[in-house]
Amino acid sequence: MSRSKPFSLNSLSGATTKSYNAMINRLSSEGAFSDVLLTYSSMLSPDTPPDAHTFPSLLKACTYLDLFSYGLSFHQRVIVDGYSSDAYIASSLISFYSKFGHTQTARKVFDRMTERSVFPWTAMIGCYTRAGELDVAFSMYDMMRHQGVHPNPVTVLGLLSGVLELVHLQCLHACVIRYGFGSDLALANSLLNVYCKCGRVEDAHFLFELMEERDVISWNSLVSGYAQVGNIREVMQILIRMKTDGIEPDEQTFVPFVSAVAMQNELRLGKLVHGHILRAGLDLNSNIETSLIGMYLKCRNVSSAFRIFEGLMHNKDVVTWSAMISGLVQNDCEDMAIGIFRRMVKSKVMPSTATISSVLAACAELGSFSLGASVHGYIFRQRIKPDVPSQNSLVTMYAKCGHLEQSCSVFDRMSSRDRVSWNAIVSGHAQNGHLCKALLLFNEMRGIQRPDSITFVSLLQACAAIGALHQGKWIHSFVTRSCLGPCISIDTALVDMYSKCGDLGSAQKCFDRMPLQDLVSWSSIIAGYGSHGKGETALRMYNEFLLSGIRPNHVIYLLILSACSHNGLVSQGLSLFHSMTKDWGIEPRLEHHACVVDLLSRAGRVEEAYDFYKRTFLEPSMDVLCMILDACRKTGNVEVGDIVGREIVKLKPGNAENYVQLSHSYASMKKWDGVGEVWNQMKSLHLKKQPGWSFIELNGIITTFFTDHSSHPQFEEIMLVLKFLGPEMRKLDVHDIIIPSEEQG
Repeated sequence: MSRSKPFSLNSLSGATTKSYNAMINRLSSEGAFSDVLLTYSSMLSPDTPPDAHTFPSLLKACTYLDLFSYGLSFHQRVIVDGYSSDAYIASSLISFYSKFGHTQTARKVFDRMTERSVFPWTAMIGCYTRAGELDVAFSMYDMMRHQGVHPNPVTVLGLLSGVLELVHLQCLHACVIRYGFGSDLALANSLLNVYCKCGRVEDAHFLFELMEERDVISWNSLVSGYAQVGNIREVMQILIRMKTDGIEPDEQTFVPFVSAVAMQNELRLGKLVHGHILRAGLDLNSNIETSLIGMYLKCRNVSSAFRIFEGLMHNKDVVTWSAMISGLVQNDCEDMAIGIFRRMVKSKVMPSTATISSVLAACAELGSFSLGASVHGYIFRQRIKPDVPSQNSLVTMYAKCGHLEQSCSVFDRMSSRDRVSWNAIVSGHAQNGHLCKALLLFNEMRGIQRPDSITFVSLLQACAAIGALHQGKWIHSFVTRSCLGPCISIDTALVDMYSKCGDLGSAQKCFDRMPLQDLVSWSSIIAGYGSHGKGETALRMYNEFLLSGIRPNHVIYLLILSACSHNGLVSQGLSLFHSMTKDWGIEPRLEHHACVVDLLSRAGRVEEAYDFYKRTFLEPSMDVLCMILDACRKTGNVEVGDIVGREIVKLKPGNAENYVQLSHSYASMKKWDGVGEVWNQMKSLHLKKQPGWSFIELNGIITTFFTDHSSHPQFEEIMLVLKFLGPEMRKLDVHDIIIPSEEQG
């Protein structure tokens, strides 16, 4: 659109205030606000005085051009010229101050007015609504009506823009009907939009059907409403009706539709929507393309997301970059996410705090302290003010990288903390084996934030990792008292904790009390029985799992195969392995093949184990070969042991334990030359076997003991106690110290 030139003495001789006002008002309506101010400057040159009709457009220009100081000078001129009581100017001043967040100044302008029409009332109500003071806005609305001033559609629109509660919405809808504003299209569209935001999509649809006139905004509001509640079928019906009624969808029609498809993980439907957008010939903007990128990433189709992202060339804004980085992190593509962030920085696009949070999450998952610290340094250098979520990401990143000191430092400097902040620091200590400190922080958290499921799950996982049964029971008791149940994540964590602490009875009770079990909870109880020598029970639980109707995955098959392996259930294990592909179409992975090798090796069927290994492992596997070698040593199978030993030597392992195991096998077969060769190769590679070690947990503190080490500060006291206990234990009969499990219950 061509822009008009400002009036000046050169363009119009003998211009009057009225003619200048006409030009100023026209420029304002065209959005040429800079020209509005230039024209006003020209107006003052020949000393043409402004009047009451000049200032509203000037104040509007200052608002849009973010010129607060100019607006103040115009307000002073209004006072000097005696136009303060003009309702139209006062309304413009109220709007001006409210846009800059000066609600109190706007109210002073309003209060000084001797007479108030609907315009200043509307401006003041809109001012309070924009400031988030909806109660005051409704109070002003009631005052206006009590003083006999009737609202207009703009008054109601101002209130609707801040409404979040259904009761307020219904009151305003009643006012619309009472004052006869039902035919106002903008007002009807706003009502539609707010009904959808309040979750009353059916009410919005009913209103939509009553509307005498509809535009594309009306249709888009309804599409957005159904998309928000995930009703894709209804969205598609609306799109068909739009086409029938001759309404062409625009970009805003498809953005919520694409988002709904992403929420439902409907990749096939997402591709159809994408195709429809392309066939419609829409001028794609970054908004809709970012939605498509998000949809493909949500549906785990990274390649399609990349194609759209790269097709944007130089039109990527911060939202697009952030969507790509966040989606890659969610798809376990952390390396790619870091690469995209580097490209973003090189392209001179300033990242948002949301971008920073996603990049830090990628660093945390990679366990890369150096990358995470460099991102932290970048935040300082660019003077990006981190918000609470990005600070939470820093706390988590440092904790996951094992740098608790830096994690605590960030946490301590946070001026504001939410529940996520506390969960991050509590779980950080728990995951790093500092259960005692984690529990102290948990106690501190209770006085500030209410713990949630994430808090308890992280603590229970820490108890499970170190076998802290006493602390696990205390947390269980706290969960019960907090009335947080039933919660499937907490209940599963309890099953896992009791299983790993050896209390299978309590684990089973927690499992049985669950109103609903998912794949993870079934996996936890099966793994518990399998790892504690209860193979038959693990198989029984697996059969019960199949009857539940949940489809097994590769993880649960790995667990049940491991249970069979550790409990000598060879035929059952092999049968389960074959059922993976035959019954469920699950392609076995390397770890499943390794389980079968272990199963056969433990059963002494070494030749079968080695034959299976050669058939299923395309690349050599040191760990699996060592399994077979260990079985050869136990069964005395010299022939296979010799073959496997030579294969291990060829691989030149970088782990000292593999060489030690190999030397022991050669020694058991009395192949002393092989023993010497192994030790020589180990020395040439400068490998040294790590000493054996064990640990105990006492009062939340882990104490580690190493073979042949006397570095423990209480070593002498420990040895004295052991010397005393040794003879006493030998005096006891084995039946005196082994209590049957039935009696324990």
